Amino acid sequence: MKNQFVIGVDYGTDSVRALVVNTATGEEVGTAVHYYARWKQGLYCDPASSQFRQHPLDYLEGLQNSIAGALEGLSDEVKQNIVGISVDTTGSTPVAVDQNGTPLALLPEFAENPNGMFILWKDHTANAEAEEINHLAHHWDTDFTKYVGGIYSSEWFWAKILRTLRVDETIREKAYSWVEHCDWISAVLTGNTDPIAMKRSRCAAGHKALWHQEFEGLPSEEFLTKLDPLLGGLRDRLFSETYTSDNSMGTISKEWADKLGISDKAVIGVGAFDCHMGAVGADIQPYSLCKVIGTSTCDMLVAPNEEIGHLLIRGICGQVDGSIIPGMLGMEAGQSAFGDLYAWFQKVIVGPVRDLLGQEAADKLSAELIPYLSEKASELPIKATDIVSVDWMNGRRTPDAKHTLKGGIIGLNLGSDAVKIFKSLVEATAFGARAISDRFQQEGVPIKQVIAIGGVAKKSPFVMQTLADVLNMPIKVASSDQACALGAAICASVAAGVYPDMASAQKNMASAFDATYEPRPEVVPTYEALYQRYQGIGQYIEENI
Repeated sequence: MKNQFVIGVDYGTDSVRALVVNTATGEEVGTAVHYYARWKQGLYCDPASSQFRQHPLDYLEGLQNSIAGALEGLSDEVKQNIVGISVDTTGSTPVAVDQNGTPLALLPEFAENPNGMFILWKDHTANAEAEEINHLAHHWDTDFTKYVGGIYSSEWFWAKILRTLRVDETIREKAYSWVEHCDWISAVLTGNTDPIAMKRSRCAAGHKALWHQEFEGLPSEEFLTKLDPLLGGLRDRLFSETYTSDNSMGTISKEWADKLGISDKAVIGVGAFDCHMGAVGADIQPYSLCKVIGTSTCDMLVAPNEEIGHLLIRGICGQVDGSIIPGMLGMEAGQSAFGDLYAWFQKVIVGPVRDLLGQEAADKLSAELIPYLSEKASELPIKATDIVSVDWMNGRRTPDAKHTLKGGIIGLNLGSDAVKIFKSLVEATAFGARAISDRFQQEGVPIKQVIAIGGVAKKSPFVMQTLADVLNMPIKVASSDQACALGAAICASVAAGVYPDMASAQKNMASAFDATYEPRPEVVPTYEALYQRYQGIGQYIEENI
């Protein structure tokens, strides 16, 4: 039998990467990364107001350049035996589209309007709208938030739509429908972006848009119009059915097949979010907690519906049948800032250096700072009297989403230096992770193992050891540097019919593991005491600041 290949395309916050994978062996035969040009310049974003937007041209350029780069140097035989492509993206990252499914920012009159662009996952401009959704849902006959942990987030679909419709009349007049990034870019590859016809991701719809079979789809028209009359009629221009990522979105269009130089018979799979496909790539199994650790984190769990499908797990980012592995309940949690917290501290230190000593000195310091701080912090003793930080600099995602919360650093004195503060920030991210694992277990969902993927997991032994100590559980790190793209490739292989189901594909294609961090028994009790202080300080911040 001839070799068959698939492509996984992974859209992250800063870049998009493509990965070409042999379906028989899981061998990664080609890869390339494209960095978003406009995003890199900081265009259309205002961090002070938590506005983060990405231009659809960054996504289109990234799609072509990353796949072309991954295919460069591969034989014509490989290119003509590409049987499937699947895409994962950040989320919730919706965009307003016209009746053709064209993002408004691709129309001349909206080309520079941030409200016509994709609203990135970490955009928190809709905090007020999220609160309104929660208040109404909790006083409605049906609580539409019951399957998303009971709390709707400003990072999600409806809050972002409502905010945009309220603040921009021009978008309000032109927007026919709204589409998640993972759905739109997959549809682009098929050549049919009709927002009514395109297959919508079960993963995106269930976790972020309040879709559930019990509701016969999305929240009712009555609920949405009560929330705001501006939402009237939109439900009918969205979707009622959703699809898991083992389904085909369609076949690649001739235009894109020619652009990429691959077979025009390649199947395009239904998309999903990066962390969910990352869990697939990391060979997630029932009751494995898969932590995707980067700028933020997503924590993924799967379990048989018949065992825990009756539970309603409080304060997480949703429980959706088939959002990760078809046929199993997929559960999502996460932290709004993980690596972003370290990057923030880096900027605090490097910023004045840039102003005083110039760009070259700042660049040198920036490249060396975090590894230096990590090395020095790893040498410090761990004491119950140490500085304690709270990791809510970008709000709190889970447990119990609340993006208006602020972070804190407590216990400073004149002997506190950059290394000690950095150590406390790393511990804060680990304490935030502990709060998530505790919530799952308190709600009746056991955790049998912890798996980690992502840049931080691969590059920072200090962070991972701290995390293992705080969780008091071993952590296995996936060997693939590109587990999300690999997971997308696995999904593509099932959508294309190479494998009958996800389990069969994972058996042959999923990542192995190349490191395990064991908790150190001598520091676990001290971290337990520090965690209790973290909890108390967090409660004070939430109630008083």
